[in-house]
Amino acid sequence: MKTINPWINFNGNAEEAFTFYKSVFGGEFTKIVRFKELATDDFPIAEHDADKLMYIALPIGGNNVLIANDVPAFMGPVNESENRSKIVVNAESREEADQIFSGLSAGGDVEGPIGDSPWGTYAGMFRDKYGIEWIVEFDPS
Repeated sequence: MKTINPWINFNGNAEEAFTFYKSVFGGEFTKIVRFKELATDDFPIAEHDADKLMYIALPIGGNNVLIANDVPAFMGPVNESENRSKIVVNAESREEADQIFSGLSAGGDVEGPIGDSPWGTYAGMFRDKYGIEWIVEFDPS
């Protein structure tokens, strides 16, 4: 089956955000690459970007991977208040949906509290403390 793996850009706090996500979803990072590991004479890396993440991956469930990087300074900052695409998590139960919603929304802004939706699911929407927008949903059907 095909999978969709969201990739998020951060302004230097990807590792902090992903440590937080790992605390909610569990699992282990499968790969972490820092910009300094890519530095060559043809591709110099500024000292202030050296320890930033070029790539980090956190498997979620059996087939999904959440991926991110820090945007190097020469590319300009990511607007963390803009309306980015949302990441949808499909939970396997109401209890799991509550746990994920509660964990990821901690310190963030809830835009739609978790509860029964008009379309028959149990869902909620929020922007986490890193500015990423999430929807957590359980579909009993």
